[in-house]
Amino acid sequence: MLKLTYTDAGLHLERVPTPLEVMVTLRVMLAMRTRQTLYAEPGRAAFLLPVDAPGLKQLEATLRLEPSQTVVVDQVDDEFVEIGLSGYWLAASVDAHTGIFVTVLSEWAEYVVAKLWQTTQSQVPR
Repeated sequence: MLKLTYTDAGLHLERVPTPLEVMVTLRVMLAMRTRQTLYAEPGRAAFLLPVDAPGLKQLEATLRLEPSQTVVVDQVDDEFVEIGLSGYWLAASVDAHTGIFVTVLSEWAEYVVAKLWQTTQSQVPR
């Protein structure tokens, strides 16, 4: 499973070995025990990558071999592509800009997406 955490400081993407159903159940239990609201809905998330990102061609090849409506690569402009994912949004409210987005892809596709994102993040000057 891929987990995208959206915070005020930005986005963090990671592969998580926990099954989707277990992850959602744990988040619901945490919200109940802490008496906090939890909003969950199916949806889409996206992030941008440079068109020359190392590994992007590998992702596109993987998607051709594993056709899926869960992940899509779209050209945004001459410099960026958008990686769009279908999955589930978990947040404190319907209008929240921070929260967690989770999705399940094939193991190989998850690996390639996570590695691609991680590689491009190390190129960003801090």
